[in-house]
Amino acid sequence: MKFLSAIDTEPGTLVLDNTADVEALRDDIAKASRVVLQFPKWVDGRAYSQARLLRARLRYPGAVCATGEVLVDMLPLLARTGFDEVQLKAGQNEACAREALGFFKGHYQGDVNQTQPRFARASL
Repeated sequence: MKFLSAIDTEPGTLVLDNTADVEALRDDIAKASRVVLQFPKWVDGRAYSQARLLRARLRYPGAVCATGEVLVDMLPLLARTGFDEVQLKAGQNEACAREALGFFKGHYQGDVNQTQPRFARASL
């Protein structure tokens, strides 16, 4: 996970509201090198679904970045749903965020990184 102090809106960056239909924007997304998804409130998880659709259904290979009300507690699920860059909310500690990424190992269900559930993997 890459931690950003600010979101660089360089050419090729597509910033989407959390209400955007990523499947309807398939052509625009395919041209983007980075998609920035917004969390306007930490209790609003629609950007998780957007990231999952980008990775699993659209097979988007570029960077997916989370911005807005992004808290340390959200990092494990951000990683599991396909985010690889994050701009933490002001006041959040990056060292704690890095530590949070290591809290949960050995999930039973699949995710965008490991699509098979644990029981279906060769080595348990």
